[in-house]
Amino acid sequence: MNGLLRQPVLWFALGAMLVAGTFLVVVDEEGATPRSAASPATDLGADLREFATGLDDDDPYRPPEPAERNRLLSVLRALEAGESTGAADELGYTVRTGVDRETGRRFGLAYNGPDERAWGWYLVDLSEPVRLVIEVPHPNSDLHTEPIGLALYRAVPGSILLVAGTHRRAADEEGDVAHQTNSMFHAVASDLAGRGLPQVQLHGFHDDNLPDTDVVISPGAGDAGEVVRGIADRIDEDFRVCKSWRDDCGKLEGTTNEQGRDAARQRTPFVHVEISRSVRNDRAAWSSLVRAIASADLDEE
Repeated sequence: MNGLLRQPVLWFALGAMLVAGTFLVVVDEEGATPRSAASPATDLGADLREFATGLDDDDPYRPPEPAERNRLLSVLRALEAGESTGAADELGYTVRTGVDRETGRRFGLAYNGPDERAWGWYLVDLSEPVRLVIEVPHPNSDLHTEPIGLALYRAVPGSILLVAGTHRRAADEEGDVAHQTNSMFHAVASDLAGRGLPQVQLHGFHDDNLPDTDVVISPGAGDAGEVVRGIADRIDEDFRVCKSWRDDCGKLEGTTNEQGRDAARQRTPFVHVEISRSVRNDRAAWSSLVRAIASADLDEE
C-alpha cells in the first residue's frame, strides 16, 4: 500500500522536474545570457578561424549608416548586460551566448556576413565586467593576429574582442577599419574608449621592415602613459622591443591610426602593438607575448 502511494508522488516529482527543465531551456533561449550548466561548450577558436579565413580583398562592403552604428552599440550594451538583443536582426547580426570550451567562462557573441554588411565579429566575456578592449583590425591580412587576439581575450577575464568584418583591402581599402572613422569597428572602439577602457590593438609587420625587432609598442597618436609603458616593459623581458616614445620605429608607430586618435581625444589608454612575422608564425613565441601583455597592470592611468 505504501509503495502504491509513493508511486504517484514520484511521478509528480519527475513531472515537476521536467517542467522546470523545460522552463530553464526557454529562459536560456530567450535571454541574452544562458546558464553555463545548460550551455554546450563552444570552440571559439574554430569559430573565429572560420570567420577570418572567409574574408577576401574582393568582398563587397559598405560602411554602416550612423543609425545602424547606433543600433549595434545598443545591441552590444544589451548583450553585455544580459538583456534582450532583438535589434540585431535588422542589422543582419547573429547574436548568441555560450561557454568557452577552453576557459569555461560565459561569453556573448555578435557577428554578421557574408554580405556587404561586413561589420565585424564582437566577443564579450560575460564572466565579469569588461575592463580591456582587444582589437584585430586586419584579420586574414595581418596573419595570425586573430588567434593572438583570442588568446589575449582568454588570458584577461573581462575582455571584449573586436575583429573587423572585412579584409583591409576590400572596397579600394575602405575596408581598412584602422584608417576609417565610418566603420562599425571604429564606432564600437570609440564607444568603449568613452567608458575609459584601455585598448590593445594588434597588427603585424614583415621582418624586413624593421630588422632586429620583434615587437613595436606605441601609444598611437597619444602619450605613452603607464599602461603603454607597463606593457612595453613586460614584453621587453623576452623580446626585442622598439618603443616609439624612445626609439625610431619608422612607419610602424601607428600615429595615423583612427582608433588611436580617438582614444587620445578621449584621454584613454591605447596600445598599438606591431608583431613581426617571425613571432606571429611561432605559436610558442606569440603565446609568451600574450602572457607578457596579460601580466601588465591594465587598470592604471
